[in-house]
Amino acid sequence: MTAVVEVFKALGDPIRLEIVQRLSRGEAVTISKVSSNLGISRQGARKHLQILVDANMVKLEPKGRDVNVQLQTRSLDAAKEFIAEVEKRWDSRLEALRQFVEENP
Repeated sequence: MTAVVEVFKALGDPIRLEIVQRLSRGEAVTISKVSSNLGISRQGARKHLQILVDANMVKLEPKGRDVNVQLQTRSLDAAKEFIAEVEKRWDSRLEALRQFVEENP
């Protein structure tokens, strides 16, 4: 559960959410490319990326003078499973409410 909490905390920032969106295309990109037009410095981008690394959402890989960034979907899959479980519970409760309303006009 702790891993899921870290994912949601990491996604709670609009800049990190945008970075994840950009990385969702599947290819590894440089820090400069993933952070372009976000209105943050390279150092600011590194701080945001470190939070995503700590949540096991991205992997940083040195490549010569650059550092490539790649999305790690395993953490996102855990968050997706959490949301699916909550959705399942709500669907069950809504179905019970529907049945109650139909049986008790």
